[in-house]
Amino acid sequence: MQTLFTPAQLREPGLDAVDDILRKCVHCGFCTATCPTYVLRGDELDSPRGRIYLIKGMLEGGKPASAMVVKHIDRCLTCLSCMTTCPASVNYMHLVDHARVHIEKTYTRPLSDRLLRNLLAFILPYPGRFRLSLMAGWFARPLAKLMPGRLRGLVSGVPSVISNPSPVDKPQSFMPETSTGKRVVLMTGCAQQVLAPSINEATVRVLNRHGCEVVIAEGGGCCGALVHHMGKEKDAHASAKANILAWERVEASGGLDAIVINASGCGTTIKDYGFMLRDDPDWSARAAHMSALAKDVSEIMSELALKPVPTDKKPIVAYHSACSMQHGQQIREQPKALLRGAGFEVREPGESHICCGSAGTYNIMQPEISDQLQVRKVKNLKATGADVVATGNIGCLMHIGNGMAGTPVVHSVELLDWATGGPKPSALT
Repeated sequence: MQTLFTPAQLREPGLDAVDDILRKCVHCGFCTATCPTYVLRGDELDSPRGRIYLIKGMLEGGKPASAMVVKHIDRCLTCLSCMTTCPASVNYMHLVDHARVHIEKTYTRPLSDRLLRNLLAFILPYPGRFRLSLMAGWFARPLAKLMPGRLRGLVSGVPSVISNPSPVDKPQSFMPETSTGKRVVLMTGCAQQVLAPSINEATVRVLNRHGCEVVIAEGGGCCGALVHHMGKEKDAHASAKANILAWERVEASGGLDAIVINASGCGTTIKDYGFMLRDDPDWSARAAHMSALAKDVSEIMSELALKPVPTDKKPIVAYHSACSMQHGQQIREQPKALLRGAGFEVREPGESHICCGSAGTYNIMQPEISDQLQVRKVKNLKATGADVVATGNIGCLMHIGNGMAGTPVVHSVELLDWATGGPKPSALT
């Protein structure tokens, strides 16, 4: 693709990278076949290729974002399926991230939109605030189906049971009985602590059981993905820097072999810290170092010798590969191989490359498209005939779970924990 940025424009932060990305696009259209919004709507502007043209025109012309551009960029799930499909290796993720920052700086959204986005950014990254908001939302949950779009999505996501804080999520170290010499930090996340604390608990147990010292870092918090995808660059960078500082203290206190992440949406962002902070001379090298240490729990478990133990008859598992796992991090086979190695029969649903519609806060901000994708995903998962659905991302787990009607949805690490001597996941009891 030919670009017409001026030399002065290319000196602006980030536009040199944008120019490189745009020049790689060859207009082939392969991305349209795997883009969920294009598959649903058939609108070229709701395809990656169409959005690339919109972003190019906006940035190349030095224009403020228009309402039309914002509409189609907002409809992007950032599932990154297009990046898996693209034969030219166009980094659509970095391109749309830059576009969202530009939108945030130059476009004035309707008041209701601004209030909702600011409310989500104020609540979701903070477990204490999030738990309190769920308690308030719990009382409105029975009325969710009567509410309009975005409010319905917000309230329907409130779980029927709100868990107490887990002691596992407090800063501390968990020592294994027999050590492999690996010392890792567990990224405890934000929303996951509140929605499913059992995931972090299972992760600590299974890592300890396989010889890893697990550290919960003091000062760590939200990875920044939520505000990053809203274009709130300053807030995203602040979250990244807080985590880097926390992990540096752990590394200085006794070494660090990996930053283990059990929410793939967080993993995709943390692995990109080096790029996010590339222009900050005080942080670029430190961020790149931590990004290199980041590993999904399935990656670290694949390095260890899995130790399954005899258990009750194991259920048949339908594995849902989160977009941030298979497209964002290119992790496809490890989770399935681990589950099979632990003795589970694993089945893969049709259209496994298509997003479930969760996509961070997308199910709240774009409920119509999100609901269509959820129905499509649930249909494919049910067609496998599996007893349980396993996934590696909390957003997918909650969103798919809301539509499965009786089929439990659990995190893959909970099944691995059970198969190697831990408790049976509560969803299966």
